[in-house]
Amino acid sequence: MWVRIQFQGAVLAVMGLCAPAMAAEAPPGEVGLMHQLAADVSAERLHVDVQKLVGFGTRHTLSDTVSETRGIGAARRWIKAEFERISADCNNCLEVFYISDTISGERRIPDPVEVVSVIAIQRGSFDADRFVLMSGDIDSRVTDPMNFTSDSPGANDNATGMAGVLEAARVLSKHKFAGSIVYAGLAGEEQGLFGGKIVAAHALENKWRIKAVLNNDMIGNVSGIDGVTDNAMARVFSEGTRDNETPQEARERRFTGGEVDSPSRNLARYIDVRADRYIPNLDVMMVYRLDRFGRGGHHRPFNAVGIPGVRLMETHEHYDRQHQDLRTENGRAFGDVIEGVNFDYVRKLTALNVVSLAEMAAAPPFPAEVKIKGAVQPSTQLSWKMARGKEAQNLAGYKVHWRLTDQPNWQFSKFVGRVDEYELENIVIDNYYFGVSSVANNGAESPVVFPGAAGSFGE
Repeated sequence: MWVRIQFQGAVLAVMGLCAPAMAAEAPPGEVGLMHQLAADVSAERLHVDVQKLVGFGTRHTLSDTVSETRGIGAARRWIKAEFERISADCNNCLEVFYISDTISGERRIPDPVEVVSVIAIQRGSFDADRFVLMSGDIDSRVTDPMNFTSDSPGANDNATGMAGVLEAARVLSKHKFAGSIVYAGLAGEEQGLFGGKIVAAHALENKWRIKAVLNNDMIGNVSGIDGVTDNAMARVFSEGTRDNETPQEARERRFTGGEVDSPSRNLARYIDVRADRYIPNLDVMMVYRLDRFGRGGHHRPFNAVGIPGVRLMETHEHYDRQHQDLRTENGRAFGDVIEGVNFDYVRKLTALNVVSLAEMAAAPPFPAEVKIKGAVQPSTQLSWKMARGKEAQNLAGYKVHWRLTDQPNWQFSKFVGRVDEYELENIVIDNYYFGVSSVANNGAESPVVFPGAAGSFGE
């Protein structure tokens, strides 16, 4: 109780900094459009898309590429055609194309195979080189990762994620945003995350400023191997420190903090808040781990080159329905079939992606060059680079955030307006973590950016 009273006193001191003439008027606390976007996501359309993907028989990376009805080639051509149809409905608002490379000499791709991902870009109105990306995986597999001929429906893993990407494109393409949105069907995931590696390399080569990757991998199962059935919880996995952190940056982080404040981790916090705010009957479990124990997903290749990314998925997995030959043994059914998918749950997780993508794309440029100081002082000073020019024409201002160091989510915040620095009086730097977000005129907000290299989303 003593600590609470002292902190409340500190807050009063902060408020006292701002005389009425200096007060910054905050934009709305939520963006009304997000409720509409979430409601526009259709479980029926998701079911149709998953059924179509299952109908290709197998989508194994090494499977048939010539047939029009079976194999990975037919699947990717159908996905591309769907993106093109969506684009036609919005006056050709999507740029649709393949990104590919030939892979060989790998454990699961010994002979040359062209790994082809399908990309659709919805360009932003005035910050078109800033991207947020949603991905799902095209490919599937059975028990033997090299078996490319047996039926491998991959209904949950990962037709649900791919269907979610298509549905997000249908919903969001009807609206315009400040920044750009990328919808990605990534290939080669089961054989070694090759689609993500290829697309990440393409993004760097073409100087795409990707601020966030939302990787969706298995978003449809609600009844787990643990006996729990739960359709109201989703997991978001995120790395705690940046994969490409330099030794010098690691040393600085050791003394200033940031072990749980990578951009990916603050992206996860952002998604958690959007679930609470916009998606009824859905909560987020933030998992402080890159992925499931000892396992991987398609956000990892982006993290490896410094692009923030997280994995969204179901909370209770059923291993009988993953990477299994279709069979029944002693009355126990194995296989990733469509009967194991709960489409209302797929709808909710897709809607969570939709509102998170939309608000990030609608936000002003994310704060850059965030710095902090205040050692051996009674107050904490934050500074950042003010966004200017065409890209920042929707900028209402900035918000500073802080939380006790043992708290998982941001507890306190204050909108401070169109400034590039702010001092929190009587908030001692030693006791809290701090960050800054940008806020648009309509209330759309960026993720919180932790100071220094540890938390940077880049320029």
